[in-house]
Amino acid sequence: MSEYLGSRSSKTFKPKKNIPEGSHQYELLKHAEATLGSGNLRMAVMLPDGEDLNEWVAVNSESVDFFNQINMLYGTITDFCTEESCPVMSAGPKYEYHWADGTNIKKPIKCSAPKYIDYLMTWVQDQLDDETLFPSKIGVPFPKNFMSVAKTILKRLFRVYAHIYHQHFDPVIQLQEEAHLNTSFKHFIFFVQEFNLIDRRELAPLQELIEKLTSKDR
Repeated sequence: MSEYLGSRSSKTFKPKKNIPEGSHQYELLKHAEATLGSGNLRMAVMLPDGEDLNEWVAVNSESVDFFNQINMLYGTITDFCTEESCPVMSAGPKYEYHWADGTNIKKPIKCSAPKYIDYLMTWVQDQLDDETLFPSKIGVPFPKNFMSVAKTILKRLFRVYAHIYHQHFDPVIQLQEEAHLNTSFKHFIFFVQEFNLIDRRELAPLQELIEKLTSKDR
């Protein structure tokens, strides 16, 4: 197991893409960081006036750190998420996830939670690093399938939150990460709700929590 965790640790922190200073994406990133700093998460996720939705989704997915935050939060509980404790990737007794990426693994396979999350994070990293999907150069357009890929990324990242909440919330409390996890998840949920990026059925494993976290901000 130590070898597996060791191999995974190199993926725990993704270096941020170098968004060129002065570029439009850079200005969007600064806007996102400033509104996040205000503490109003509902306002922080709103599309700025006149901006392109693809660009906003890209900046939030890769630079405002949905991927990095989830990776870091999961990294704090990897000692508790093992082949033995989590032989399947689940979110409570009703929901089980099987892995397929459509390329290397075309037919969904049943695997342990740590293996599933390793597959998932590696796949997401590959998407974020693909310049044809997430262009960082000024003037390069987003591909026609960008939003479809972004929705799949966010749907799969949600599953990591769902697994942590259902299977590992006690360690989260012991590590005093509860507030960090809740704030991160709340920001994520506000963002996907604002632009209908994840089907409501996919959110079912955490529906009660979502209603609890978001009800105060309606």
